Amino acid sequence: MFLIRFGFYGDRKEMSEKRLAVVTGAARGIGRAIVLELLRQGRIVAGLDINAEQLTELENIVKQAGLTVVTRCVDITDTARLTETLEGLATEHNGIGILVNNAGITRDKLMMQMNEEDFDKVINVNLRAAFMATITASRSMVRNKFGRIVNISSVAGVMGQAGSSNYAASKAGLIGMTKSVARELGKKNITANCIAPGFIMTEMTEVLPQAVKDGAMQVIPVKRFGTVEDVARAVAFLASDDAGYITGQVLCVDGGMAM
Repeated sequence: MFLIRFGFYGDRKEMSEKRLAVVTGAARGIGRAIVLELLRQGRIVAGLDINAEQLTELENIVKQAGLTVVTRCVDITDTARLTETLEGLATEHNGIGILVNNAGITRDKLMMQMNEEDFDKVINVNLRAAFMATITASRSMVRNKFGRIVNISSVAGVMGQAGSSNYAASKAGLIGMTKSVARELGKKNITANCIAPGFIMTEMTEVLPQAVKDGAMQVIPVKRFGTVEDVARAVAFLASDDAGYITGQVLCVDGGMAM
């Protein structure tokens, strides 16, 4: 009996690894870490980003690790181009098994100083593009009766954040969208979950004033900032077969910041 179960698990794992994982905002920071973590687990990964130079850097890093990544340079706010790219990847790889909506930007200002363009740009990248990517990827997931959708939200979407009402709104919107998708697609063996990172050390946060970093540290119970690898490992778990009975959830990877 043990041998039969072991063999079944091995077959299931091999099938899982052959499914294409698509990561948006893949060229640096959290996105790059997610790509590397999924590749280390033996998955086929396609990384999407608007920055061609940074995508080349990603390809070189992956090559140095003895691995291979598929890359596509695309502005995800261009819905026609995004849809065409995802449909092309799905055709080439017999569907999209995993979608990680990671791409995100900030345009931080106090609400009274924020203009319409600041709000719309953040919503379009962080929320609308994720919605459109989910629609396209879910079509092949439904056909293949399998899917893992992981959306990268933020503790700002859970707690709110002064000076970032546009960003917080986009990340809170991702949470609501994720729960709705989970309800709609659960019967098709498709899960949808959110990761809500807290203060993660990236190129974006490294340049913040020390006073801001010190203030953030005061509200983090574990008394350290997170790493991109902390987030990537959480994403890899929710994208795995082992997480098949977890859906509609928000996992805060924040050292206890938002509890």
